[in-house]
Amino acid sequence: MQQKLVPALLALEDGTLWPGFGFGAIGQTSGEIVFNTSLTGYQEILTDPSYHGQLVTMTMPHIGNIGTTPEDDESSHVWAAGLIIRQLSPVVSNWRSCQPLPDYLAERGIIAITDVDTRALVRHIRTHGAMNAAVSSTTTDPTEVLALARAARDMNGLDLAREVSCAEPYHWAEAQDWWRPDGEQLSVIGERFHVVAYDFGIKRNILRLLAAQGCRVTVVPATTSAEEVLALKPDGVFLSNGPGDPAACTYAIEAVRDLLGQKPIFGICLGHQILGLALGAETYKLKFGHRGGNQPVQVTATQEVQISSHNHGFAVDASTLPANVTVSHLNLNDNCCEGLIAPEHKAYSVQYHPESSPGPHDSDELFARFIGLMQADM
Repeated sequence: MQQKLVPALLALEDGTLWPGFGFGAIGQTSGEIVFNTSLTGYQEILTDPSYHGQLVTMTMPHIGNIGTTPEDDESSHVWAAGLIIRQLSPVVSNWRSCQPLPDYLAERGIIAITDVDTRALVRHIRTHGAMNAAVSSTTTDPTEVLALARAARDMNGLDLAREVSCAEPYHWAEAQDWWRPDGEQLSVIGERFHVVAYDFGIKRNILRLLAAQGCRVTVVPATTSAEEVLALKPDGVFLSNGPGDPAACTYAIEAVRDLLGQKPIFGICLGHQILGLALGAETYKLKFGHRGGNQPVQVTATQEVQISSHNHGFAVDASTLPANVTVSHLNLNDNCCEGLIAPEHKAYSVQYHPESSPGPHDSDELFARFIGLMQADM
């Protein structure tokens, strides 16, 4: 049964108002408003822990047309604070779909708004920068909704990795590729290496790709010390993606600094930023961030251009990197640092998401490079 839409209001902290209709759960929510330019993959985006505390605006005008399926969840539940779209598709056309998007969101308590002029909204965010906002489907009183937006937490200085991380270590073994209709497993080379993966908000597809490369993966909480990691006798250490301000993760920066040079290290997204900070660099907040499955990145060593999946609001300041650390990837839209290599410390990282989900697979080789580093270190 199609969910009945109710009047709703989106308010930005700068006072701009965007009326629409609420769907999913009925209520109020607030957070930092951001936008994602991916054409599809809304379920993977909503369940990516890196979106914790954020209201996600999809630039693709038609959302909901492929429904939802448990196979596409990137974590145990939806982490985004809310969803903002132009038009909710009244039809679900996908043989894999198990549940329409409105029902999926309602069941998980997630508030969403449709019929918003997302082209104008994204233009506003690009001009004025990311800011806090609120969505309400219980009241459309501008004063009340605007007050909710202005009371939202500031992303600067906010440690969100603790909030999304696992509470206890666990082992991951699944290497299933859900995109193959016959359920065929990814090519697994046997468990040759033991990888300890820091969970700052890790996505399931990262874990699948590590397992498919022949890794036995132990996932540990964000606050795990270097001593505790080394006690697990890993062949390599992985630093995951995650939400919030990297500079606020002082416990993780200290742990990674202690691990430098002891074991091969591979970082993605927040893990990249934490590695940069551990090496002595600084990070800064981007005006409106990079979020989408179509961002051009250049490999500095070869000048090769790859299309990549991004989701980050902070970046490593390349000018603050020490002399023995090299920028390996650059964003061709704004020239910011998208990767680094620290050969003396057996460490490298990328700011973007080579595991996609959603997005292209141009950078799959980064996982194979991690295997090569561990092999050379044995």
